Amino acid sequence: MKRRSVMKYAAVAAALSMGLTACGGSGSSDAKESGIVRVTLANHVWTEGIKAAIPEFEKSSGLKVELTQLGEDQLSDQYNVKLNAGSDEIDVMMYRPLQEGKAFAKNGYLADLTNKVTSDSGWDWKDYQEGPVKATTADGKVVGVPIITEREVLYYRKDLLKAAGLEVPKTMEELEAAAKAIKESNPDTAGFVARTGKSAAVTQFSSFLYSFGGDFTDSSGKSTVNSDAAKKAYAFYGGLIKNYGPANVSTDMSWPEAMAIFTQGKAAFYTEADSLYKNATDPAKSKVAETVGFAALPAGPAGSKPYNIPSWGLAVNEASGNRDNAWKFIQWATSKERTLAAQKAGVPGPRASVWADSAGTSTYPKDLAEAIAASAKNGVGHDRPEVVTVGKAREIVGEPIVASITGADASAAADSAHEAFQKFLDSEKK
Repeated sequence: MKRRSVMKYAAVAAALSMGLTACGGSGSSDAKESGIVRVTLANHVWTEGIKAAIPEFEKSSGLKVELTQLGEDQLSDQYNVKLNAGSDEIDVMMYRPLQEGKAFAKNGYLADLTNKVTSDSGWDWKDYQEGPVKATTADGKVVGVPIITEREVLYYRKDLLKAAGLEVPKTMEELEAAAKAIKESNPDTAGFVARTGKSAAVTQFSSFLYSFGGDFTDSSGKSTVNSDAAKKAYAFYGGLIKNYGPANVSTDMSWPEAMAIFTQGKAAFYTEADSLYKNATDPAKSKVAETVGFAALPAGPAGSKPYNIPSWGLAVNEASGNRDNAWKFIQWATSKERTLAAQKAGVPGPRASVWADSAGTSTYPKDLAEAIAASAKNGVGHDRPEVVTVGKAREIVGEPIVASITGADASAAADSAHEAFQKFLDSEKK
């Protein structure tokens, strides 16, 4: 397992100590003997729900939870320090499977939970959706349990479609035709808007890539971003924005900027994560709250294949000597009952059962719940390249998106990205 110097750990840990809420530094054996489980979570609506229910877990289990809750940047800093140093002071850790999961697994930070998740039929690992399960599995071993999911869906304006006599598009061809028709009849309204930033757009573009029959790599881990399917996907996604997007659109938009255009009534169609839907349906935030509709991602040549991913999961620190108690916490926090409670509070869950339960969808718009259910069935378990250094990979594979939006040669850009991405992939194997 990779380890860095204890001196570096001590120095950075001291700097972080002001931001931590966990108690002070007892080892795993002490915590185990005293019935304590040390849990580190990110600031998130899911965390707030779990915090409120912890007394219930403590009463039923006889354990005491010592909670550390941090912002995402602080969380990453603490993991970089403590996990690299082999610290046993963390038992349960909330992490991002697609952002840091591969690196954590490679470095041996995540305990193997395969036997834990498969041995309890009542807790029911089989209830978890395929995409999220894939994202929390490394080298055939389950290393995390998904807690929060998201998929890409189509946001649209019901009023604009009705005025134009259009049906909700079910294919990419129909989406392009509808975007064109609305843009032509409403010059001040974009037919389509989406993320445009080189890195930020990769997640949303990924669903187009899969629906056109492509992916970032093949089964052997080689780059495929210059395949025919990928080139068509790059050209299509960029072309929608270039030809039917907002006037003078920038190429650095992430979701807040794209969402603002849609919620201010300046676009007819918008593809985005379902988890952000309240930004469009809350009258305090959205001018189109009463007219927004949701649908599954339109089908491309390979069908409708949006990403279906866990944005967060729970894992056990491999260095912890308190792994059995850590699993008891995860087992409780990810149970069917707790997952349903979280979903009702607005946190989309990874279990199939919560989407089949009317109580689980009662707080969601009906058409959004239907779009999510369809997307979960067809979803792909990653929304970015599955690599160790995710940020660098996104920068590389996002280049052709920007090229296509600006009217450059998307095919040539894909060829260049392929060459750079393959070199990057080769470098990660060294």
